[in-house]
Amino acid sequence: MEESPIRHYASAQSYLLPADSLETARLNLQHCIITKAFEDRLALAPVHLKPNDRVLESGAGTGIWALEFSAFGAQNNSLLDIECIDISDKQFPLKYPTNIHFSIQSVTNLPVEWKNSFSYVHQRLLVTAMNDSRWNQTINQLFDVLAPGGWVELVEVESANLGYGVGPYSKRLVSLITSLYKAKGVIGNLGVYLPNLLEKVGFVDIHCESRRVPIHRSHNNDGLNRSKQYYDLWMGIKAPVLAGGGYGIVENETEYDQLLQGCLNEWDESNVATTTYYTIVARKP
Repeated sequence: MEESPIRHYASAQSYLLPADSLETARLNLQHCIITKAFEDRLALAPVHLKPNDRVLESGAGTGIWALEFSAFGAQNNSLLDIECIDISDKQFPLKYPTNIHFSIQSVTNLPVEWKNSFSYVHQRLLVTAMNDSRWNQTINQLFDVLAPGGWVELVEVESANLGYGVGPYSKRLVSLITSLYKAKGVIGNLGVYLPNLLEKVGFVDIHCESRRVPIHRSHNNDGLNRSKQYYDLWMGIKAPVLAGGGYGIVENETEYDQLLQGCLNEWDESNVATTTYYTIVARKP
């Protein structure tokens, strides 16, 4: 049997997913899937940006969103000053425009000199890095760095009511994920949790949109392999699962690999396996 690649984890304690070339490919595919789900829109916030306005992308990963958002702004004669942060630089692009800046930062502790300086903040899929305490720190930090009237946009995935347990393998995976998230303090119902937290911190004009996305090899013949993206997602979380003893579902790496292969087969044969993405926008008064 082919040996599994050694994965690099930036922070095994606070983030469950790796930061390496395999994860880079998955994140770029995930970006396409999410953007397609929201009608090819990179941003839903009703923000009107002017040249040189500052934009913050939190959890930038590969930087693909910032690169596309910058290009869109340039096409509309609006060169934006985009700051991209992540807890690891392993996936930052090697080449990028001079108006985009990448740095290692945690969104739970942003530089004090950034206070009131950003017109727009975009953050995507930090669910596996967060518990209640870190979410509170994050939303307070984002409120502080936004300029008055600025918008925050949070893109997250439903992680409480999982819609992809459609057969014996994937139902076991759902049980495993539920146990893993409980052990790590991951907040699942973000479509409800985040709007409430945003209001508590002081944001206004809070709006949440959701999209249910089929998990299938190719939905609508658009060439985006959604089932493989989900397979790669949970393959990336194999190390934390095994470190947690398999949560009563698997006992070793071989069993985990077999479980995920069974899930992939079930998803490709299913017309009902889905996941739900949320985009939540809010304005700082």
